[in-house]
Amino acid sequence: MQSDQRIKRIAIVGGGTAGWIAASALARKLGRTCSIQLIESPDIPTIGVGEATIPRIVDFIKFLGIDQADFMDRVQSTIKLGIRFDDWHHVGHRYWHPFGPLGVFIDRSPFYHFWHKAQAQGLDVDLGHFNIEIAMAAQNRFIFPGNKLGIAQNLRYALHFDAGLVANYLRAYSEHRGVVRLARNVAGVTQREDGFIESVVFKEGDRLEADLFIDCTGFRGLLIEQTLETGYVDWTPLLPNDRAVAMQVPNQIPRGPYTTATARPAGWQWKIPLQHRVGTGYVYSSEHVSDDAALQDLLSQPGNAEPVTEPRFIKYVTGRRRQFWNKNVVAFGLASGFIEPLESTSIHLACSGVYALLDHFPDAGFDPVNIAHYNKTVIDEYERVRDFIILHYCTTKRDDTDYWKRCQHIDLPEDLAERIEMYRRTGRIFQRRHEVFVELSWFFVMHGMGLVPQSYDPLVDASDWEEVKKVMAAMRQNIAAQVAAAPMHDSFFPEKPRETDPARGWVRRSVGQASA
Repeated sequence: MQSDQRIKRIAIVGGGTAGWIAASALARKLGRTCSIQLIESPDIPTIGVGEATIPRIVDFIKFLGIDQADFMDRVQSTIKLGIRFDDWHHVGHRYWHPFGPLGVFIDRSPFYHFWHKAQAQGLDVDLGHFNIEIAMAAQNRFIFPGNKLGIAQNLRYALHFDAGLVANYLRAYSEHRGVVRLARNVAGVTQREDGFIESVVFKEGDRLEADLFIDCTGFRGLLIEQTLETGYVDWTPLLPNDRAVAMQVPNQIPRGPYTTATARPAGWQWKIPLQHRVGTGYVYSSEHVSDDAALQDLLSQPGNAEPVTEPRFIKYVTGRRRQFWNKNVVAFGLASGFIEPLESTSIHLACSGVYALLDHFPDAGFDPVNIAHYNKTVIDEYERVRDFIILHYCTTKRDDTDYWKRCQHIDLPEDLAERIEMYRRTGRIFQRRHEVFVELSWFFVMHGMGLVPQSYDPLVDASDWEEVKKVMAAMRQNIAAQVAAAPMHDSFFPEKPRETDPARGWVRRSVGQASA
């Protein structure tokens, strides 16, 4: 008779946003079949850089069965329709990367091909005429899909939120579903003869054994790196930024429904409006600016002169582990790698890693073929994100500092170089497997960074151009009407947010629901 090979004990080492994302998702799916314990040191703070997200965070909230309105209220969330990039192509230039579609397909071809022809003819075709997210964001407007007005029914949005409050919220959710939190400090790790992790040993004198270990210990990678010596792929030659200084500044009205990324002499500054404050910081290259000078640059920006928290410096090496899953350890969050938060992918990659683990969930045999496929899947996704981030830098025309001159001479990965050349020659974009950012995201950034195709798709000329122009005019009129009817983004939030308290509202939906 075959022995029971089911995973019965999961230990998550490390809390913070990544740890509690893992705990909540695993509890939602597996909480009735195995024990889940999370070890969280009371001495290690949450870094909290990633306070902006992409639309897939809404899907994650739905997966957990959480009441989104309660979640947004408890974590001081605001809306994000996209990112506004200031000064990236050249000083004084601005462009948008929104989440939603551009126009409509015409004769089976993406709208941007027709837009290329219209632009070549000198027509008035601002992207905001054909993308409702840009049009809404530019006027600080928003409305939830499914509204009674019947407008913006396909609006694509993500969330800004306080990462520390999100960790607390997901902790309450996870504990309600049976996750046990252990406030411990890890002193060491024991391994079996085959190298698999057997237990983590605590300074307090006890230990925890498990079948599967999740490493959420941040950059140090206590299990995946310090114990298993998995190795790290350094992407600094491709993305030279290696520092960030982060802080919080007072609330600013109006709160825009978008993230702002402003290019600076040696990096870029983020600005994320929340209900109760603004999160801001400077991501930079230590080769081109000192920590003190970076901080002074950040403090000199409008609204940053009097921060409400102490500025916090973060050192990192852009890259990834050689394996995200090694033996019986899977790494999430900063323990798995780090790609700067320019496109708000950190939290998504943690969620995506958990989804991939559920897709490849093992038994106690830990089949190496299954593990290898997991690693290939996640590595592909990381590398596609990496290439998308590089695109923002390598296409700049700024030459006012040594930093930006350096960015113009990045030795591009072959796949990225091919994409750029294809767009320059034909205006075409082809989406890859395991790709977070769809072809329209590539279009918005390529266009925003000044890439102009030599010609538009010749199939565009097969369509009736006069009819196409009528479609464009109708779309422009329709989007303008919907934006005018939408309320201001700030109308969804109190001017003076109340003090936050422990999250309990999710119980309205999550209690009593069967695990999917």
